[in-house]
Amino acid sequence: MTPIGMDKKTWREEIRRRKKTYSTDELKTMSAKIIEAVKQSERWKTARCVLLYHALADEVDTRQWIAEAAKEKKVLLPHVTGETSMELCLYEGENSLTVGAYGIMEPHGTAFTAYEKVELAIVPGMAFDRACHRLGRGKGYYDRLLPLLTGAYRMGICFPFQLIEGTLPVTVTDMKMNEVMTIK
Repeated sequence: MTPIGMDKKTWREEIRRRKKTYSTDELKTMSAKIIEAVKQSERWKTARCVLLYHALADEVDTRQWIAEAAKEKKVLLPHVTGETSMELCLYEGENSLTVGAYGIMEPHGTAFTAYEKVELAIVPGMAFDRACHRLGRGKGYYDRLLPLLTGAYRMGICFPFQLIEGTLPVTVTDMKMNEVMTIK
């Protein structure tokens, strides 16, 4: 059992520790089930313009899903532009991606600035709580981006061990999700 009163740094360490208890195959299987659950949601089915992310090794793996989604929707991916900023770019196929900040595959096309057209934002996180608070990696990239997406439904996705009981430590700049999707 994990103590509830932990600070953000300690929560990040705890989640990293939990992730190490799962094999790559277990994480891959869970990722597929989580993505399938998102694809079955009404929000996904009706959205035409979506923000996805190209997963790091320890996140719900979206890498194959991106190309599949782009066949039926306008898919946007984040592109880190500075120490604390990122922009959105249209995904135009695997060949349009290059290794960007933090080793993440990123598009490098024209910035997408019609933020009001984004209907669904699929957001990774280190941890989420049942009140839909999100704990990121600590740089605040999504906390700065998400307020610009005024029409977007914010859906956090995570492995079951990343959804914690109790309340994560949050500040006024931490963007809350509308929903957190995981599996049991």
